[in-house]
Amino acid sequence: MVEDRLVIGGREFTSRLLVGTGKYPDFETMRRAHEASGAEIVTVAVRRVNLNDRGAQSLFAFIANRLMILPNTAGCYSTEDAVRYARLGREAGLSDFVKLEVIGDEKTLFPDNEALLQATRILVKEGFVVLPYTNDDPVACKKLEDAGAAAVMPLGAPIGSGLGIQNPNNIRIILEQSRVPVIVDAGVGTASDAAIAMELGAAGVLMNTGIAGAKDPVAMARAMKLAVEAGRLAHLAGRIPKKLYASASSPLEGMLAK
Repeated sequence: MVEDRLVIGGREFTSRLLVGTGKYPDFETMRRAHEASGAEIVTVAVRRVNLNDRGAQSLFAFIANRLMILPNTAGCYSTEDAVRYARLGREAGLSDFVKLEVIGDEKTLFPDNEALLQATRILVKEGFVVLPYTNDDPVACKKLEDAGAAAVMPLGAPIGSGLGIQNPNNIRIILEQSRVPVIVDAGVGTASDAAIAMELGAAGVLMNTGIAGAKDPVAMARAMKLAVEAGRLAHLAGRIPKKLYASASSPLEGMLAK
């Protein structure tokens, strides 16, 4: 496990849990949750924060220096808007990395995959390291990878729903075909959901509401950290095959006859 690193766009990370900054009751709780999570990447919605406010009470003042800020284009409903806010994040000095979101429906918050693909192509040409949030659609994920995405981020369930992994078979197909990291994004509600995503073979899990919306965000952040680590280790260890009938833990074969 010492050498088991998450590599995105040429950068290495020891934690496979990515966290957000929204929906916390206050910035101090957010800071403590980030610390408990062990995460090294934290997302910030470019269009929902004041990029020029770096004061003592600003969001940025509560993000630890050790964390890599991953700007995201949450709230964008067109290719043009998503590209604009990605550029704003880079111009503000946040990062060349971008979590790319282009929402297609206001009620479900499902991605607009056509617009997302267009935005990915534009930003890749401009030198961005693009991590697109998309549906759990193997075809869409393959197109995004072919367009130059550094990772693909299929949803486990609708944003903020807490439903967990709804289509594990789709995730398996995406994992089987992908040559870039697959990071499950959205829908994780509790630690077991995160563990399942990692046991499937996901390279990482990104979550916000599952931690920020918990009764105790700091405790949940710690739980998610452990779940991601346990799920990853279980995936690497290799689970036993599922069988229809029992198999004795202490078989009789090889025992001396009396």
